[in-house]
Amino acid sequence: MTPERHQRILNMLAKRQTDLTVCMEGVHKPHNLAAVVRTCDAIGLNEVHAVWKNSRMYMSGNSAVGSQNWVNLKHHTSTKDAISCLKEQGMQVLVTNLSSRAVDYREVDYTKPTAIILGQEKFGASAEALAMADQDIVIPMVGMVQSLNVSVACAVTLYEAQRQRQIAGMYDSPSDLSKVERDKVLFEGGHPIFAKACARKGLPYPEIDDQGQIVASDEWWQKMQMTKEAWQELDL
Repeated sequence: MTPERHQRILNMLAKRQTDLTVCMEGVHKPHNLAAVVRTCDAIGLNEVHAVWKNSRMYMSGNSAVGSQNWVNLKHHTSTKDAISCLKEQGMQVLVTNLSSRAVDYREVDYTKPTAIILGQEKFGASAEALAMADQDIVIPMVGMVQSLNVSVACAVTLYEAQRQRQIAGMYDSPSDLSKVERDKVLFEGGHPIFAKACARKGLPYPEIDDQGQIVASDEWWQKMQMTKEAWQELDL
């Protein structure tokens, strides 16, 4: 990893917003999935949640966001589990929904720990998500359409959250990412070939020094040059 790339990753990690996230509930179109995750990375989100309604959507979703190496994707099999997980983290849960109780998305305080539910492209958020959410939000429109593309709605809302957080200085304070998470991103982003080899061979990630270089034992380097089968035979 070059010093320039190391510094760029460090700068990105320093601005990560660990208490701001998005939960995609049934979003399944590959271009929407990829666009949402790309926007989340641009805003500085550390992780995104996804509720998969069936195995086909799960496979499609993983394929669509597989190229996004900078944002963690948390999988859920039910809306209840996903929202319960978010609330256990102390997050206010917002849902994009045109209703009588919806407020303008700009009236929300996004400096609080916040999760935004994005419903399925055709039908929107489920009844369960609407019942569990703390607040409906709406993006005002004056044309004939009543909704935006889900990835566009995500971007509009998150940039308002970014605006508020920048004013509050939340992008200037050190991120509370753990050292384990920080080193994981540094290794996967700075040494992608070795990261893939670790996954293929079943090797643990090594430590990363202050210059972004790998710190590992001779045994680790030896195993890195072996096949997984040869390594396992040595351990027997």
